[in-house]
Amino acid sequence: MDEVRERLSWYFGILEGEHPPKFWMLRDFPVDDELEGLPPEELWKLHEKHSRRFRELWKRVKDGSDEWRELSAEGNSLLDLKVKLAHQLASPCILCERRCAVERRKGKMGVCKIDYNTYVHSAFLHLGEEAPLIPSGTIFYGGCNFACVFCQNHEISQEYPQAGEVVNPRQLAAIQDALYRRGARNINHVGGDPTPNLHTIAESLLHVRSPVPQLWNSNFYMSSEAMEILVDLIDIWLPDFKYGNDRCALRLSGVKNYVDVVLRNLKLAVQHGDMIIRHLVLPNHVECCSFPVLEMIAKELPKDRVLVNIMDQYRPMFRVLKYPHLWPDVARPVSLEEVERVRRRATELGLLWEPVSR
Repeated sequence: MDEVRERLSWYFGILEGEHPPKFWMLRDFPVDDELEGLPPEELWKLHEKHSRRFRELWKRVKDGSDEWRELSAEGNSLLDLKVKLAHQLASPCILCERRCAVERRKGKMGVCKIDYNTYVHSAFLHLGEEAPLIPSGTIFYGGCNFACVFCQNHEISQEYPQAGEVVNPRQLAAIQDALYRRGARNINHVGGDPTPNLHTIAESLLHVRSPVPQLWNSNFYMSSEAMEILVDLIDIWLPDFKYGNDRCALRLSGVKNYVDVVLRNLKLAVQHGDMIIRHLVLPNHVECCSFPVLEMIAKELPKDRVLVNIMDQYRPMFRVLKYPHLWPDVARPVSLEEVERVRRRATELGLLWEPVSR
């Protein structure tokens, strides 16, 4: 547990009151510039300048500085600037690497199957997450930028994503505060996928009153622009790293250039918060996906900074269950032998996985 705690030191520091979550600091981090009427390119220039200063501050706070206590934004804050940029990214939408550029503000539906609204399907204290996270204040959003043929949440991700309750930023903030009051150790933004809802999530943090860590539970297919917004908002990352090659990602989830995009985002995110990487072992995909995923984690990411949860609960769901002949490789449950092979390989690579397995 000591090693897990060390790797999640920022997250545990928030829980123990040593420092606030990032969004609290962002909200007080002054941006002494007028934002109204500025074109996007000027807003991004300001963001680059001020986020660089904020990230330097965050590193000092992470090392024990209490400079955050002196922050005060009488006018615009860095969070205000991020909110403006997040709304711009959402319509025409380039929040994820699909970059469908749909005018969601005009009611058009993106590849994610939602418009500009944010649809919350459920919000509750989740007791089935990784041990350091529970109870996790989990918010399930409708919509997803993937089309996984085995999705266990297919009703909210692909079939009826707009059947949830439409919430505005203040309502979403109230949900987060209520979860915190009930004992949530974090706010777990998930889905579907939270990425299409970044504009609402970012704005909600202007109104959240609780010092609660923000957790991003995602397929990690965010655009580089969305990542620039996110890295200063999120305290702990919970990415899926599903596939070890682009061919399997395209065939099973309908996305291109998967490995490069996810690895790029993982490399950036791990510099700006704590991380637990989830890998779901798929039947018949040990050599093509599980082993390459673990090897990329070991080679491309700091092994002493990340935790890995090797997940064994795959069962045929959704389209695979209905049309098993189309995806025969994943038309059965994963075997214990396959999972054990993957776990042995993780151990051989020096990855810390066992303490956070479910």
